[in-house]
Amino acid sequence: MDHAADALRTDLMTITRYVLNEQSKHPESRGDFTILLSHIVLGCKFVCSSVNKAGLAKLIGLAGETNVQAKKEEPITWVVYSVGEEQKKLDVLSNDVFVKALVSSGRTCILVSEEDEEATFVEPALRGRYCVVFDPLDGSSNIDCGVSIGTIFGIYMVKDFTEPTLDQALQPGKNMVAAGYCMYGSSCTLVLSTGSGVNGFTLDPSLGEFILTHPDIKVTALF
Repeated sequence: MDHAADALRTDLMTITRYVLNEQSKHPESRGDFTILLSHIVLGCKFVCSSVNKAGLAKLIGLAGETNVQAKKEEPITWVVYSVGEEQKKLDVLSNDVFVKALVSSGRTCILVSEEDEEATFVEPALRGRYCVVFDPLDGSSNIDCGVSIGTIFGIYMVKDFTEPTLDQALQPGKNMVAAGYCMYGSSCTLVLSTGSGVNGFTLDPSLGEFILTHPDIKVTALF
């Protein structure tokens, strides 16, 4: 890679530009999905900033609550229950950030967070056609030792969003309209798929924008 040439490049493909380009391929689109993604990106930027200054802001440590985990019971059933894994302060903050960002987008009707025992149903005035499932800060047990942590999310479309039910959030993965993760470490990287390939974006702190740095990511076949 020619880093000198890359540093002088001015025709940057930001994640906003990328999503708008994808939207233009669908003339029937009303922009709802684009608005939703922009709020997810905003949440990722906020959490990234909080992770970077967690020690200074006293966000490292326990918040005194427990989150929800899944335990595998033989032979094949999964039982969801509260365990003694105490929530980190940054967990709680990250969850609040994403819930508020998603609700304020006006494009969601159901939010399912790993941090909350119950799903969040958005009030009718702010309700939209999408369900978002997410873990606001996966790997939070690594916060204190500075290991990479991240946000995971998936987006489903809900047909009848005027009266959403929990069953509408329990859809198979093949029904997702988008999925991705944002990893917070030495750099902040957001990997996104909207159904037509996978692309990676890296946050440029000087611009405050995610820039396309890993286009069309593929896994090399081993066989």
